[in-house]
Amino acid sequence: MTDASPNPSQSDSKTFANRLVSLDIARGVVMILMAIDHVRVYSGLPAGGPTPGIFFTRWVTHFCAPAFVFLAGTGAFLYGNKLNSKKSLAWYLFSRGIFLVVLELTLIRFTWTFNFHYSEFVLAGVIWMLGWCMVMMAVLIWLPTWAVGTIGLLMIIFQSVFEKIATFLPETLRSYYSFLYTSGVDGPPWIAILYVLIPWIGVMAAGYAFGSIMTRESDRRRRLCIIIGLVMTALFLILGPIAVHFGPPPRNPQPWLFQLLNQQKYPPSQLFLLMTLGPTILFIGLMEGAQNAVAKIISTVGRVPLFYYLMHIPLIHISAILVDKFVRGDFQTEWFATAPFTGVPQDHRWELWLLYIVWAIDVVILYIACKWYAGVKARHPNSLLRYI
Repeated sequence: MTDASPNPSQSDSKTFANRLVSLDIARGVVMILMAIDHVRVYSGLPAGGPTPGIFFTRWVTHFCAPAFVFLAGTGAFLYGNKLNSKKSLAWYLFSRGIFLVVLELTLIRFTWTFNFHYSEFVLAGVIWMLGWCMVMMAVLIWLPTWAVGTIGLLMIIFQSVFEKIATFLPETLRSYYSFLYTSGVDGPPWIAILYVLIPWIGVMAAGYAFGSIMTRESDRRRRLCIIIGLVMTALFLILGPIAVHFGPPPRNPQPWLFQLLNQQKYPPSQLFLLMTLGPTILFIGLMEGAQNAVAKIISTVGRVPLFYYLMHIPLIHISAILVDKFVRGDFQTEWFATAPFTGVPQDHRWELWLLYIVWAIDVVILYIACKWYAGVKARHPNSLLRYI
């Protein structure tokens, strides 16, 4: 692809053809789904609430964080192949990781809350986690690819070891250990820890090793993705019911299907990752070679996921203000002072249909913005825009 093209649509077609479209489609789908949950945050509806509609509105978004982190690892592997330099890749991962952490603590924190009360509330959210995982990947990539993947899988499978380690630490250290894994005590008072780093760094490392599959010939990688995805999904369907049968009963009575699908996300359990990454990898295989109009639209979002992320929170926040002001007739900024932990009164919570209308409108707006930015980024591939 050349830097300058006389025809923007011709440039877009070349970009579409030269990328692994299946990865862009997968990223695009999870980014679009992610917006559902963040509209839900501002709607005031509870996460995984009592009705099937609210439960599945939350459940379908569980695929987002695992796919986002896993594919970030895959993207790092593919970018390393392009650079053909471990040193350059390590620097990129380190610098971009620090950049993401700073974004989480500043701009993203502001767009969630629209206030500058940083001394009262700061969030260690998904972008914070993603950033620190990239920093750690800057070290791991010096190992052979198979070793990176093995470390990732072992970290996922034996993650409970890290909880046991915490029990040997004094309480003060356990507070800061909470950044790595659940320690049984609250984290530092100056930050709310939503995403710990383990086993997420393992998910990114596994995604990095998965990148070696995506460099193979199209039919071969399609078969491997379908096989891996089906095996992981089958394991969940076998082990999940066993865990429900022998596990402790839920605090609140739930239908059996809800118990099966309501796997632990914070931190993500082995079953949670099987449930989400298995279908994701299967989907990547099924999307291999997709060239239709819908694929191109979704892949546009997938080509610029961080730009989408940075834009979608303030857009959804503003949408919530407009809905509450003109539809509900009221809005209180304190409801979102610690977003995404919101405190919307029950009589101001949206109906589910309104949530989905706002989501659909916002996704259309975001697609238009992403299409513009993807074009700008494609015309300047070596600029600082590669960090966003």
